[in-house]
Amino acid sequence: MTATTPEGASHHDAPSLRGRRHRRRWNPNLVAGSVFVGLIVLAAAVSFVWTPYDPTQVDTSARLVTPSVDHWLGTDKFGRDIFSQLMVGARTTLFVGVISVGLAALAGVPLGIFAGMTSRRWAGEVTMRFNDLLLAFPSLLLAIMLAAIFGGSTLVAMIAIGIGSIPSFALLIRGGTMQAMKSEYVLAARVVGRRPVAIGVRHILPNVSGLIIVQSSVLFAIAILGEAALSFLGLGTPPPTPSWGRMLQESQTLLWQAPRLAFIPGIAIALAVLGFNLLGDGLRDIFDPRLEDRR
Repeated sequence: MTATTPEGASHHDAPSLRGRRHRRRWNPNLVAGSVFVGLIVLAAAVSFVWTPYDPTQVDTSARLVTPSVDHWLGTDKFGRDIFSQLMVGARTTLFVGVISVGLAALAGVPLGIFAGMTSRRWAGEVTMRFNDLLLAFPSLLLAIMLAAIFGGSTLVAMIAIGIGSIPSFALLIRGGTMQAMKSEYVLAARVVGRRPVAIGVRHILPNVSGLIIVQSSVLFAIAILGEAALSFLGLGTPPPTPSWGRMLQESQTLLWQAPRLAFIPGIAIALAVLGFNLLGDGLRDIFDPRLEDRR
């Protein structure tokens, strides 16, 4: 008889199992995403205590200076240091992402759990139709409406992006909740008479926590693009606070004379989005190993 490992596999299969675990531990997407995100977080954190120059200081004598020892990435048309603006812009981007994704999770997760747990079919359908209504309402259009009422600001950008991201959370969490409701521990909790709220908090929420983490990282990338787009249109972070999207907008008139003014913030946005997407892919492989085993 062939000896088996605790997982039920033969000793001949044990090396392959260990290999798969090793690949998950050193997932290249997770590593690359963590590096990119870590660099952005580091730049944002350092900007609280140090920047090479004041990112809002206008110096007409140093307009459009090319990269040098004094100005590592050069200066813009107002003489402001680009590297300092990038650092503080990272802080703005992360702040908008954290608040907007947090707002989306705060509303979308309970909505999805309720829709997946409710025994009344009509209640779940009404909840998801409301979710579809939000899904059909673009966050950019919502931002334009809010900006027309309250004026463009960082708060408007956070609220618009957050509301626009609620449906993604609700749909995903509803699917995870419906799957968890079929598990033995949830059935046992229902048999002993636990209240739905207790089941949702003690059993369903921990079971879908992996989905929440993965979806948060993916939506963070979308929030970065959203904030950049809104700032580019003048509906996001107002001046003089640095923003990557507004740096792109201000570089339009000098695109042929100084293309680096658009290239630098564009690369920063691309790397940030790529980093969070790779991080989400890596986390998805960890929380759902079956995806990696199929590759």
